[in-house]
Amino acid sequence: MNIKILTPEYVVFEGEVNSVLLPGKNGEFHIMKNHAGIVSSLVGGKVKLFTNSVDEAFAKNLTKENDKDSVFSYSIKSGVVEFNHNKGIILCE
Repeated sequence: MNIKILTPEYVVFEGEVNSVLLPGKNGEFHIMKNHAGIVSSLVGGKVKLFTNSVDEAFAKNLTKENDKDSVFSYSIKSGVVEFNHNKGIILCE
């Protein structure tokens, strides 16, 4: 599935991921391939991307969570996510 993370200043990440873990108002929630369409607000926390690799252009924006798993994170203050047909866009600050 394809995920794009945008801030008002720049594109944080764009690429294929296995899944994404997001900080929602009622707790964290996980979006995986073939997830039903969703629009949700996000609160402060970490957006975690579960992916096999990250393009070098986006690697500087992300933090690798641990060495053995391919989990990368990006801290946000707030935002919104829209996901449908295996494509998601996360607008955040």
